Amino acid sequence: MPHTLANPLDDPAADPFEVAAQAAADIARLTGVPQHDVAVTLGSGWGRAAELVGETVATVPAIEVTGFSKPALEGHVGTLRSVRTPAGRRILVIGARTHFYEGHGVRRVVHSVRTAAATGAGTMILTNGAGGIRETWRPGQPVLISDHLNLTAASPLEGATFIDLTDLYSRRLRDLARSVDPTLDEGVYCQFRGPHYETPAEVQMAKILGGHIVGMSTALEAIAARQAGMEILGMSLITNLAAGIQSTPLSHEEVLEAGREAEPVISALLARIIEAL
Repeated sequence: MPHTLANPLDDPAADPFEVAAQAAADIARLTGVPQHDVAVTLGSGWGRAAELVGETVATVPAIEVTGFSKPALEGHVGTLRSVRTPAGRRILVIGARTHFYEGHGVRRVVHSVRTAAATGAGTMILTNGAGGIRETWRPGQPVLISDHLNLTAASPLEGATFIDLTDLYSRRLRDLARSVDPTLDEGVYCQFRGPHYETPAEVQMAKILGGHIVGMSTALEAIAARQAGMEILGMSLITNLAAGIQSTPLSHEEVLEAGREAEPVISALLARIIEAL
């Protein structure tokens, strides 16, 4: 049933992993699928991939699942979808991302990832729309995430929890993605807090620090996925060149338009990568 009371993750005494386990139980009950193999979070521009991966078994409004929040951003559909591939694998497609800038706290930001792990998914694919720092990149180009800079000053890990992030974004999965599309480039993703876009000086800072992609998601989710023992593939759709790299002002409408134009191509690419897993 829908959760009309305060989100259980807002209770400091709540165990976020127990909330994730309850959410996974909700998903099993609402979809009729007891376990999933792969989870995919669809960011801006990636939405059609769900239709291309396989047969949709069930679609559930995210707010009917414990701990999930209503999406605050246009371009995110607010559903959880269970998809069966032709090979019989079960894919949990997450179209309900909570961004850090919404102010709900890190627990809610990473709840979808922890829930995916609790459903049994061992692979987490995180996608987003982001700004590109490399001048050779063009709007509509997909790139792989090889590493990240977490510039949010936050972490999903609580207490004395020490997790190795050396190979956070799986080299094996990046190689697999390149076997599907050898032209895929890769770079370091920088998560800023948002919701404002970065200044040209902040983009140059990210570049000096070794960053190639700037956005407002993914890094915190990837850390939580690693804590949960998942293997992670990250992909960004370059929706625009970052501030100071391109000459025109940035806008959310530009991001959405680039996503709409690129969606058929990148969604088909993601579906082929999932098929190859």
